[in-house]
Amino acid sequence: MERANGSTSSGFLLLGFSDRPKLETPLFVVILMGYVLSCLGNGTIILLSLRDPRLHTPMYYFLSNLSFMDLCLTTCTVPQTLANLKGRDKTITYGGCVTQLLIALGLGGVECVLLSVMAYDRYAAVCRPLHYLIIMHPQLCLRLVLTAWLTGFGNSVLQTALTMTLPLCGRNQVDHFFCEVPVMLKLACADTSIIEAEVFAVSVFFLVVPLSLILVSYGHITRAVLKIKSARGRRKAFGTCGSHLMVVVIFFGTLISMYLQPPSSYSQDVNKSIALFYTLVTPLLNPLIYTLRNKEVKGALRRLLRGTTGSRGS
Repeated sequence: MERANGSTSSGFLLLGFSDRPKLETPLFVVILMGYVLSCLGNGTIILLSLRDPRLHTPMYYFLSNLSFMDLCLTTCTVPQTLANLKGRDKTITYGGCVTQLLIALGLGGVECVLLSVMAYDRYAAVCRPLHYLIIMHPQLCLRLVLTAWLTGFGNSVLQTALTMTLPLCGRNQVDHFFCEVPVMLKLACADTSIIEAEVFAVSVFFLVVPLSLILVSYGHITRAVLKIKSARGRRKAFGTCGSHLMVVVIFFGTLISMYLQPPSSYSQDVNKSIALFYTLVTPLLNPLIYTLRNKEVKGALRRLLRGTTGSRGS
C-alpha cells in the first residue's frame, strides 16, 4: 500500500478552508461552540436515558444509541477540524486518515439503519399499542441495535479498504477538512469508475432502502393517528413521531445530496458545507429536536435538576 501511495504513507494535507483565511477564525468559534453544545445535548440525553426509570423504554434506548453515535461522529471529525483552523500544521497521518474514514463512514451507516429501526418502533407504538411491549421486547431491541452497528461498520471496513488501497501517485492534498470517500476517490490516479459504481450501490442500500422503510412506516402511522378520536391523543402521537421525522429529513437529505451523485460532479464548496452540516449541525439539532418537542425528556431533565439541587442543599 505504501508503494502504491508514494509519499502519502507519511500523511495527507487537509486543505479545509485554507483558501478562505478570513473565515477560519469565525468558523473556529462557531464550530467550537457547536461541538460543545452537541456534546452537552447528546450527553444529557444519554444520562437521562440511563438514570430516569421512566425513560427505560425502547424509544429512549434507541435515542440514547443515536446520541452516543452522534457524540462519536463529532469527536471523530471536529477536533481535527479545529486544530487545522487554528494551527499551522494541517496534516493528518495516513493511519489517522484511515481511522477517521473508517469511523465516520461506519457511524453514518449505523445512523441510517438506526433511524429506520426507530421508525419501526414508532410504528409498533402507534399502530400496535396493545402488543407494543411484546413486539419490542429487550432482546429484539438489542439485536436491532447490534445489527445497525455491525452493518454500518462492516460496510465501512470494505469501503475504507477499497478506497485507501487506490494508487495516489504522491498526491496528498485533500481538499476537505476530514477524510471522506468522495474526496479520497478524487485523489486517485487510477480509474475509479468501478469503485464509484460500488459506492453508489452501497449508498442506495444505506440511504434509499432505510428511507423507503421509514416512509412506509410513517404512512401506516399517519393513517392510524387520523383514526384516533381524541385530539389530545392525535397531538401526542404526531408530536412524538414528528421529532423523529424531522431528524430523518435533515439527515437523509444531506447524505443523499452528497452520495447519490458521481464524485466527479461535486462542487467542493458545496461538499464541505454538506459535510459540516451532517457532522456537526445534525448531531447538535438531534437533542434539541427531541428535547424541545418531548414532554417526557423535559420532565426527566427537571427531575434530574431538582435531584441535583436537592442533594447540594442537604
